[in-house]
Amino acid sequence: MNADIATPTLTYATLEPGDPAPWFFQRSYSNPRYAFHTVGGRYVVLCFFASAADPQGSAALEAVQANRQCFDDTRASFFGVSLDPADEAEGRVRDSIPGVRFFWDFDGIISRRYGAIPRETQGHQAVRRFWVVLDPTLRVLAVIPFAPDGSDRDALFRFLRQLPEPARFAGIELQAPILFLPNVFEPAFCRDLIRLYEEQGGKESGFMRDVAGKTVAVHDHVHKSRKDYTVTDQELIKQTQARVMRRVLPEILKVHQFKVTRMERYIVSCYAAEDGGHFQAHRDNTTKGTAHRRFAVSIILNDDFDGGEVSFPEYGPRGFKPPPGGAVVFSCSLLHAVSKVTRGRRFAFLPFLYDDEAAKIREANNQFLGEGVGAYKP
Repeated sequence: MNADIATPTLTYATLEPGDPAPWFFQRSYSNPRYAFHTVGGRYVVLCFFASAADPQGSAALEAVQANRQCFDDTRASFFGVSLDPADEAEGRVRDSIPGVRFFWDFDGIISRRYGAIPRETQGHQAVRRFWVVLDPTLRVLAVIPFAPDGSDRDALFRFLRQLPEPARFAGIELQAPILFLPNVFEPAFCRDLIRLYEEQGGKESGFMRDVAGKTVAVHDHVHKSRKDYTVTDQELIKQTQARVMRRVLPEILKVHQFKVTRMERYIVSCYAAEDGGHFQAHRDNTTKGTAHRRFAVSIILNDDFDGGEVSFPEYGPRGFKPPPGGAVVFSCSLLHAVSKVTRGRRFAFLPFLYDDEAAKIREANNQFLGEGVGAYKP
């Protein structure tokens, strides 16, 4: 007697308008580990075309080139997602900066999360081809499946052209969900911290990345240029803690219902015009070594500089420059950047805040810290 052979059920992820787009790290044409979460602040089009050798995929990419002016990295960016290693090996597609980039998704990480291939397979098996349009906060605006007659391509570009400017994608200009607090440090205290930096000097500071399972400090002046002095005097540390406890923590509790119990990192930082000081868009809690961070505090110590404004691209291009002693306080999950300092030097005190539960995460992640990254001691 012949037994029936069960056919495995294939399941796909499904995205709909309003859903947050899945984040990922993936190899791209020009970046071995592209952090997709950093692209907020503009409309984003993802095209799951499978292969440039496929007639439908090829037609989709031709439509992108015919509408190349739509993608400038200011209003919108395009990301093609290839499942075919021959696209890379044979040079079928390549980045065109600004605006057009390609991911090599040969392991299916992106395609599986977005529903282009089933959760149970990878490669070209049971592939679905479609476009996904995201708003500047990386939430889904539209999913447009490829159509046999190619009408999806016209539908996509009609949709893109009727969208408002990115800063008004929600129909109004949005306020970034931040706290703007004057009078955290007194003028004399600001001057004391600047004097300490000038006496001791600062060292070039990098940023954290997870590499081969470890959180390590890396340096890339294209991404960040800043020098820091680490405060070691315990009395001075207590003085900074006291001011933050009295003038920042009550506001975080009032607005976010979050009780801060821990403070990390006591540095005076300097973004200098002569160094091209800046920090490109990033988030402060995306590695094992930084996952415990809950709030970032940027207390500005001076005002005799131009540029150097902190901005939150997902919520518009507006930059913030508190008066000396004033602070910008924000969730470490928010995408933020510091614009290039064009005159003078921007001094700031930059701690992170968290609570006892996050401290457990920090301690547990000690095992993932690379050489030179200080371990947490409870």
